[in-house]
Amino acid sequence: MINPSLSDNASDIELIELALIGEQYAFTEIVHRHKSKIASTIHGMIGCCDEADDIGQEVFIRFFRKMEAFRGESALSTYLTRIAINLSLNEIKRRKRKKIFSLSQMIEERKDFVDHSSFETSYDNIEIVRMAVQKLVPKHRIVIVLRLIEGYSSEETAKILNLPVGTVLSRLARAQKILKEFIKPNS
Repeated sequence: MINPSLSDNASDIELIELALIGEQYAFTEIVHRHKSKIASTIHGMIGCCDEADDIGQEVFIRFFRKMEAFRGESALSTYLTRIAINLSLNEIKRRKRKKIFSLSQMIEERKDFVDHSSFETSYDNIEIVRMAVQKLVPKHRIVIVLRLIEGYSSEETAKILNLPVGTVLSRLARAQKILKEFIKPNS
């Protein structure tokens, strides 16, 4: 058995190789290294909810099952983020189909959102921005989450989404314009 303390200094590729030969601590270290970034991406896409936790677990389950297929052409964080985005988009589609939010809930959410005429605390500001991001269509939400919340560069975002950089930049500009409209206080 290889010393688990070596996993702290091991690269993601080395950890994958160790996990593939049955070293359980190596996969545990992969999860430990990437779980907060994956959780943040998922929460940015679908909000904080039980489904977000389930999706976070599913990201690592899927990676574990297909770990041998990871070719290392991109960073492991990029690969895991792509899985998280795909699963989050599936959840968004599932919510649409099941119409989780009733019309009355949507009207109430909009009322609460619009009634903020002054921003008293930074928590209120964060909550307003979070609600606004959740109202974006998925193609805009993904770009906002990756680029502005997760801090990926435009090039990294383009690679994760398999899009041209120009498309990422135009979606980002459009999403920011929409967010400004959502957040603009009533005059």
